[in-house]
Formats: sequence, C-alpha cells, structure tokens
Amino acid sequence: MGDKAYDKELVKLQTALVRWQQHAMEGGDKVLVIFEGRDAAGKDGSIERIVEYLSIRQTRVVALPKPSDRERSQWYFQRYVHHLPAAGEFVLFNRSWYNRAGVEPVMGFCSKAEHETFLKDVPAFESMLVDSGIVLIKLWLDIDKDEQAARLEARRGDPLKALKTSPLDAVAQEKWKDYSAARDTMLVRTHSDAAPWHCVRGGDKKAARLNIIRHLLSQIAPARLRKGIEAPDPDVLFRLEASALSDGRLAR
Repeated sequence: MGDKAYDKELVKLQTALVRWQQHAMEGGDKVLVIFEGRDAAGKDGSIERIVEYLSIRQTRVVALPKPSDRERSQWYFQRYVHHLPAAGEFVLFNRSWYNRAGVEPVMGFCSKAEHETFLKDVPAFESMLVDSGIVLIKLWLDIDKDEQAARLEARRGDPLKALKTSPLDAVAQEKWKDYSAARDTMLVRTHSDAAPWHCVRGGDKKAARLNIIRHLLSQIAPARLRKGIEAPDPDVLFRLEASALSDGRLAR
C-alpha cells in the first residue's frame, strides 16, 4: 500500500475510533487492550496511531517499569489491577502481566514455579475481568528474526529512538528460540473463549496497524459505527489456532 492510500485509510479508521469513543463514554464501556509481542514488532507505533486523536482524559497507555521490591512481594497481578479501566475508559497495556510468560522465564527473572502458577492462574483472572464487564482484547505481534535484527539495528543508529533501546535488545536475538518456546507455551495455555489471543503478522508495519484498528473496531464498535470498515485481513491478523504454531504463520 502506498503512502497516500495508507494515510487515507488510517484517517478513516481513526475517525471511526473517535466516533466509537464518543459512544463508549456515553455508554460507560470499559475496554482493555493488551499488546504483547517480539521486541521491535511494532507495539509502540500501533498504539500511537490508535490513541492519536482520542480523549486524553478517557484514554490511558500503561507501560509499567520493572517492579519495585515492594511490588515483588505483592500478589503478582496486584500492580496491574490499579490500571484497569473504569466506566467510559479505554486502556492499552504496552506489555502487561504477560511479562511473566515471556521475558521473566526466559531471562530467569522468575522461578519455574512462579511461571507455572501464572499460566495456571491467568485464565481465571481474565475471566473475572470479562465477567466484571471489561472488554478484554489480547494481541500478539509477531515478526521474523531477520526483520527484528534489522529494526533493532535501525534503532541503534537513530538518536530519536535512543529511548527505545535496551540492554535486552541483543538478548532478543541471542535467545530467539527460547522466546519462541515461551511464546508458544503462553499462547496455548492462556488462550480461552473469554479472552482469546489474536495474532498479528507485523512484518509490514502499515498493514499491521490498519488491521489492528479494524480488529479493535470489530470487537468494540456497534455495527452502525463500523459502516464501510473492512474486516481484518486474515493473512495479517487472525485468531489463534494451534496450527499457527507450526504452519509458518508465526515465526520460528
């Protein structure tokens, strides 16, 4: 898709998001979107396009730092609960409690027992959120190893992206297979009818962003506000299936 066509479609989708938020604020909707994925998979850029024209007061992007000593002593989900949406609010987690299913076990920041407890507990926790009236949308953004390497290198050479770099960037490549295994376990163990995973093939940033917004609108906006909005392209964004772990749709 060329730049002009992309910009035109993006404005169309962002306008639909604004109209949806007006509706959601009046109706008291509570929406939580979780963005997870490989390092440099496009989480930041996608979130930026989603929230660009939305209400600052009713929209929150949550990207928590590593937990303090006090937070480490708490119930694992405790520090995340504080950020859940109230009526009329739209909250986006740029990484979330799923740190315990990815970076923590891969990097040795949690024990095997803590990892297993998380995988056992999270479906029930998310079911409670949904039962409470929260619309929960979980997105896994995926890219292949070569694309990740290219994006991480581009970050290192761009002074405007200095704040996006991390000591963990190099480890993302070194431990690629470990992260793949952790991803597969996470997706299979935490996918549920109440809180399903949808996967995004993020190699084409523009296509990923457009399809993510289309998906959000399909999940949260009434039909009258989605008039003229295409359904997500299943070659870019799809509901998790066990076959996706081995048929090439997710990078190995």
